[in-house]
Amino acid sequence: MVLAGCVRFAGGFRRSELVAINHEDLEWGRQGVIVHLRRSKTDQEGRGRKVGIPHGRGAHCPVEALRDWLDSIGIEDGPMFRPVDRHGNVGDARLSAEAVATVIKARIAAIGLDPDRYSGHSLRAGLATSAATAGVPSWKIRAQTGHASDAMLDRYIRDDELFVDNAASHLL
Repeated sequence: MVLAGCVRFAGGFRRSELVAINHEDLEWGRQGVIVHLRRSKTDQEGRGRKVGIPHGRGAHCPVEALRDWLDSIGIEDGPMFRPVDRHGNVGDARLSAEAVATVIKARIAAIGLDPDRYSGHSLRAGLATSAATAGVPSWKIRAQTGHASDAMLDRYIRDDELFVDNAASHLL
């Protein structure tokens, strides 16, 4: 389910947020797709928030992948992410958050990396780390990921940020 990983990375979604997305939660626009999250871990009251997923500039565009998925299976309402059996049959039920973690580990193993070094949070942490490394302000990263504070966001940013404007790199 490469599609789910692509959308999860671009949206900075938690597993539970990703699998909760319904067809009717999507708003298509010229710049990408807006996902209306109805509730999340940090929004227990259900006020909701909008997350913009822009078109990708590289080989893997989450917006086009999502569009292709919808076109191929004909989903017009209900859960966006559903289980697919070994014969390629798409189920009617919602994909579980646990299944997302299982798929991520399987895809990691398929490309020859150690799946024990990755978890269900790896894509979310990957977005936070990549954005921080690229110089995106923390408030913009938090707007995408839904982190309540910089302190919580900092727990997701991996050590790659240690090399951004590193003092030694200016001298060596």
